[in-house]
Amino acid sequence: MRTELREAAVITVCVAVVGALLGVLWWWLAPHVPLVGDVDERGSWVVYLKDTEGEQAVGVDGTFTLLALAFGLLSALAVFLWRRRGGVPLVVGLAVGGLLGSLLAWRVGMWLGPTSDVLAHAKSVGKGVTFSAPLRMGAKGALLVWSFAGLVVHLGLTALFGPRDPEPGFGAVAPEGGGYGAPVR
Repeated sequence: MRTELREAAVITVCVAVVGALLGVLWWWLAPHVPLVGDVDERGSWVVYLKDTEGEQAVGVDGTFTLLALAFGLLSALAVFLWRRRGGVPLVVGLAVGGLLGSLLAWRVGMWLGPTSDVLAHAKSVGKGVTFSAPLRMGAKGALLVWSFAGLVVHLGLTALFGPRDPEPGFGAVAPEGGGYGAPVR
């Protein structure tokens, strides 16, 4: 059990650290939400969406979700190939690592993306100039996709290719004490 706990800790840390790569990919591949700064009639700055019917904000969430799905698949495959026999601690380590990796990816993507001070950014680029909004995740449930995908894929791989428990042969008699096929006294 101690070995399994140690392996689960290694899996948790490794999977969580890979979350930084997910964050970089999310920042690189996610669509940019265009904003425009303007001055209203009172002389104060306001920021508007350039395209009010654009779907870029949904695309940001969708990009993160699809990347997390792929990372869940790959991390589950790597864990299964590393330790075929599985075990509850390994699966828990995979799930916790996926959640921590998603949280790290979210923060890395936001850190790499445009500044979160939208008003100051609008003032710096000027009136009527298009600039990108910061990366924001509207669907917080996307943070769980990596963990769930990893669990489902690992379960499937274990069911299909994992080691099997030996099955008793046809007509086997159960040991003394009962059970199916035990001799009747």
